Amino acid sequence: MNFQPTEMQQQIAQVIRDFGKTNILPNVLAWDEEQIFPAPLFKQMGELGLMGVLVPETYGGSGLGYLEYVTVISEISRFCGAIGLSVAAHNSLCTGHILQFGNEEQKQAYLPKLATAEWIGAWGLTEPNTGSDAMNMKCTARKDGDDWILNGTKCWITHGKSGDVAVVIARTGEVRDSHGMSAFIVERGTPGFSGGKKENKLGMRASETAEMIFDNCRIPGKNLLGNEGDGFIQSMKVLDGGRISIAALSLGIAKGAYDAALKYSQERYQFDQPIANFQGISFKLADMATQITAAELLTLQAADMKNRHVPMTKQAAMAKYYASEVAVAVANDAVQIFGGYGYTKDFPVEKYYRDAKLCTIGEGTSEIQKIVIAREALR
Repeated sequence: MNFQPTEMQQQIAQVIRDFGKTNILPNVLAWDEEQIFPAPLFKQMGELGLMGVLVPETYGGSGLGYLEYVTVISEISRFCGAIGLSVAAHNSLCTGHILQFGNEEQKQAYLPKLATAEWIGAWGLTEPNTGSDAMNMKCTARKDGDDWILNGTKCWITHGKSGDVAVVIARTGEVRDSHGMSAFIVERGTPGFSGGKKENKLGMRASETAEMIFDNCRIPGKNLLGNEGDGFIQSMKVLDGGRISIAALSLGIAKGAYDAALKYSQERYQFDQPIANFQGISFKLADMATQITAAELLTLQAADMKNRHVPMTKQAAMAKYYASEVAVAVANDAVQIFGGYGYTKDFPVEKYYRDAKLCTIGEGTSEIQKIVIAREALR
């Protein structure tokens, strides 16, 4: 594997840095404080090809691979983890599910709108009573003639209120039957489909997280993704790619926190010298840099394997687990390096600190990643 970024990756990184300095950085604090989901920003990123990174050009996407995708998510997340989270959820979950398992008619209908961010996508697996126990879902889909009728609630859904279209996993068979769930495409505006409570979160506050409620929501049979009973199996495969997304998100947050701490340590003087000169600070920076590099290599390994279509469940889980824990550790050390200033909203590291924690929870907790890694290792 070539560890050097390609010319395309370098170009993407530079485009995002230029875009982020102008369109993201000046607004980060206001979006976070007021929990604003900046929908117009995503339309702008759609024009840059950042909302359909993996979608083939024939469907209006950028037609790029997972290495480029990691670059996109990590570079955006250096500016704002919340924006990176929304871009990741849109790309890898909703859009990714339709790309991977949709038929040609479904791809033609939805991918061009998603790839350009004309429509924002959501993905619904989690429920109030399930969390990691997805096979215990209560949301049901009942066949009625050629249609399906959905009933139930999904929670912790990125873009649950603002998304224009959602991929929803619902139970069509017995509880705890891995072939008892199916995936459906549900458009906003469909009678019986509404957004519920918007969560008031510790971090990632500019990324909308809300309930999706289905009350006798009737959808046409053509909106079934794949075969009846394949929803859970599809979801697990989608989450393999989603773990790379969260690893890249974690990587970007860690890099942003490290960049801020490195700069501050060279500018902040105590005892007539920059605090970077003190071993207590320089050793923290050394640990942060090493952990970030290790997390990046794990993430790129998983992305490379995904590009080559070889099994990467273990590698994606390792990347997600390690990178997310590194993001928390690095952000914690960054706050410590800033001292009292790091605890205020006048400096950026407190937000990296708050945002990072979600990475150890969303799309499979660190504990679930350990289960996946152990299961794969013991095969």
